[in-house]
Amino acid sequence: MTQSTKSRSGGRSARRAARARALPEHMRPVRPGLEGGTYRPLSAIDMDNIHNAALQALEEIGLVDAPPTGVEYMTAAGAIQGDDGRLRFPRALVEDAIARANRTVTLFGRDPAHDLNLSGNRVHYGTAGAAVHLVEPDGRTYRESTLQDLHDAARITDVLDNVHFLQRPMVARDVTDNMEMDINTVYATAAGTTKHIGTSFYDPAHVKPCIELLHMIAGGEDKWRERPFMSNSNCFVVPPMKFATESCLVMEECIRYGMPVLLLSAGMAGATAPSTVAGAIVQAVAECLAGLVYVQAVKPGHPAIFGTWPFGLDLRTGAMTGGSGEQALLTAGCAQMHKYYDLPGGAAAGIADAKLPDMQAGWEQMCSNVMAGLSGLNMVYEAAGMHASLLGFCLESLILSDDLIGQALRCVRGIEVNEETLALDQMREVCIGGPGHYLGTEQTLGRMEIDHVYPALGDRTSPKEWAENGKPDLIENARLRKEEILGQRAAARFDPALDAAIREKFSIYLPA
Repeated sequence: MTQSTKSRSGGRSARRAARARALPEHMRPVRPGLEGGTYRPLSAIDMDNIHNAALQALEEIGLVDAPPTGVEYMTAAGAIQGDDGRLRFPRALVEDAIARANRTVTLFGRDPAHDLNLSGNRVHYGTAGAAVHLVEPDGRTYRESTLQDLHDAARITDVLDNVHFLQRPMVARDVTDNMEMDINTVYATAAGTTKHIGTSFYDPAHVKPCIELLHMIAGGEDKWRERPFMSNSNCFVVPPMKFATESCLVMEECIRYGMPVLLLSAGMAGATAPSTVAGAIVQAVAECLAGLVYVQAVKPGHPAIFGTWPFGLDLRTGAMTGGSGEQALLTAGCAQMHKYYDLPGGAAAGIADAKLPDMQAGWEQMCSNVMAGLSGLNMVYEAAGMHASLLGFCLESLILSDDLIGQALRCVRGIEVNEETLALDQMREVCIGGPGHYLGTEQTLGRMEIDHVYPALGDRTSPKEWAENGKPDLIENARLRKEEILGQRAAARFDPALDAAIREKFSIYLPA
């Protein structure tokens, strides 16, 4: 054996040993915050026209039904309330709010390793929604979602590398008191994951006790305000062009307590928003710009996410559709408008209209998830586990989405072109006196973990190997993985003394 052969063999052994260990964050082929922005369905003129149409809508049409406190905040800032009760927003007021808004927002995790930097074209994928059913694919059934289901979703999200945050994906239908549901939602999600969490509140009066619970979890009000690890997903408007009075009061309370807010406008194209893709984007942008003025008027500089969430509609039936190409375009166009304003933003993608994690779900989830990532959307909500146009959430699908989003993120990362990746030296070595192929070369082995994303559950075996392995089923393997995750102690669980103190103060439905 020659010295050069020995050297190569030793290098391979070292690389195999390295592959058995987790890669450092900066060397992983995909990771939170990869830069998108290469896909731009809107031209510069298109974006100018959407911006000007949104400003015209705010100046001429305005919004109605703001609570008295909101009217006071916004009129003091320069909005004008007409005799018809509608608040109208002069162009200069809106442009000033855009200019003063944060260009960067950090959404904190309880574990700083999960902090999310929302700026530029940095992309993050996560859950969201308010599904009222849990999908059980083994029995092909839907049942009402429970607090335990929500906690399980948080626990699973906590161990999935490519699901970067948890926004409450299900409603705890077994907690009938609305205040206790909000409190227990905070508890169940925070006890399940140390990633950033988004939640909603049913009533403004529910915010204070939930914040008190968050203070306990954080270790005090000062620590909470320093690193608020939960944000408020706030549907502050009822499209078209109306404020949601109660939600606005919730938003004011959240701002008071230092909780970041997602300004969420969720019109349905053809029903509560114009049926055209461009028109739906105009309305969503206008409504979120009004929300931005509102937040700046309450507390300048408060962290807010520009949440344009227009949804598609199947105009044949009037049913919402989240898995269409139009939905993917709505989301990508909204992401471009976020960049137009240089504002941290979020929108919905990855929703399946399919009732089960099947082939239809696969194409629906991948289409919009890839386009959202390529467009540079900071927060891709609904990206994992959501079925039946937001009515059902599936834990097995959540697990499978980790593979799906991994491939979407690889598309977002794109193609690196440099001296090493052009590979001329490698071509020369292989083709002139070499083996005539690239299998097993140092360069191939050295980059196989850096350049390539390998599915955890997706099956790439040959038909022969697949048969020899007992013809494994994707959904069944996801179910087994679910049971494995839920069979282990959650890393996010609270210290027993803290948990006891929480249970003494609040009525917690989950068992200790």
